[in-house]
Amino acid sequence: MTATVTPITSIASIAAFAAAAAADTVYVSPPAPMFLASIPTGAGADVHVYQDSDGSLSSDCTGCGEYAWTLLMNPEFAQEHAATCLRPPRRRAA
Repeated sequence: MTATVTPITSIASIAAFAAAAAADTVYVSPPAPMFLASIPTGAGADVHVYQDSDGSLSSDCTGCGEYAWTLLMNPEFAQEHAATCLRPPRRRAA
């Protein structure tokens, strides 16, 4: 691929430049995180654990809403949160 340098002199040429650049670029979104487990909290909420495409783990709590991410390859961080979270599940919007 060879880059071409073109002076931009008007709004039309800016739009044309942007359109040409967009035509060369294709965005592919990463795969969605994979659900691994749901860990109950003492207040009746759940901590959901996911594995991202890079192998990292993340979690979100249906009680307090905490989101956590870690490079660790085990769900201990989510288990610790489930053991200490005292908020009941949040109500869902109607």
